[in-house]
Amino acid sequence: MSTKNLIYIAGPTGVGKTQLSLKIAKLFDTEIISCDSRQFYKEMNIGTAVPAPDELKEVKHHFIQHKSIHEVYTVGDFEKEAIKKLDLLFKKKDTVIMVGGSGMYADAVMFGMDKFPEVPDETRNQINVFYKTHGLKGLQELLLEKDPKYYTRVDINNPVRLIRALEVCIASDKPFSSFLGMPRAPRNFVSKMLILHCPRKILYDKINLRVDQMIAAGLEEEAHKLLSYKELSPLKTVGYKELFPYFEEKSDLETAVSEIKKNSRRYAKRQITWFKKYDNALCFPANTPAEEIYSLLEE
Repeated sequence: MSTKNLIYIAGPTGVGKTQLSLKIAKLFDTEIISCDSRQFYKEMNIGTAVPAPDELKEVKHHFIQHKSIHEVYTVGDFEKEAIKKLDLLFKKKDTVIMVGGSGMYADAVMFGMDKFPEVPDETRNQINVFYKTHGLKGLQELLLEKDPKYYTRVDINNPVRLIRALEVCIASDKPFSSFLGMPRAPRNFVSKMLILHCPRKILYDKINLRVDQMIAAGLEEEAHKLLSYKELSPLKTVGYKELFPYFEEKSDLETAVSEIKKNSRRYAKRQITWFKKYDNALCFPANTPAEEIYSLLEE
């Protein structure tokens, strides 16, 4: 068995993952891999709760604001880059910390992911034009035709998932579902999952407060600078998409802020559901001292 350990600190947005990861990383004298897909982009800062500059100085972080919103960056790209980085880190460290609420990205690193054929840019552009022309309903109907099996499994209201599946269907001339469940590449490290939780009411209050703090810190100005790029995938995310209608005079600021809070709470709820599948994870209340968690992990 490998003596190298990847400790994944998970939990819903706003629960306190960043602070705990800093403390645990310092106790292990190691570095941090971020798997928060919202924090990959250098143009997005306040709305994605990127660690503060002094926090980034405390512990070396990887995959924080290393891409531009204008670049296509998939979960598959992240998996390859993260595994490459871990191979380097494990040459000098026995333990590395991974933190972030993007469960799909974390799973890709810990367990590998299904391998799909390359999708030509021409096909990708073709599907994007189709989406702009026919909307979400068009994507749903086309996927039902191309891959009825996957249609019953996917969130049919998520255009990103539908577009990805259709790209593979068209590029390979095979159902997207035919590529699922194949053997995955083994990992040369052991993954240990640690999930933070707190009572729902407390979590929602923390989320609402954090949104107010983001607005006070200048989120409105940050989002306004990105208005002309609102159609890019990274900007179809909570904290930005709600402000764009306000800038276009389709709503007011109070409504936009209320929507950010509501959608942030919904996002947290989906994260909690996702993390329930980790049967062998260690679960801790969010206020558990880092030293106590460290001692258990050491054992």
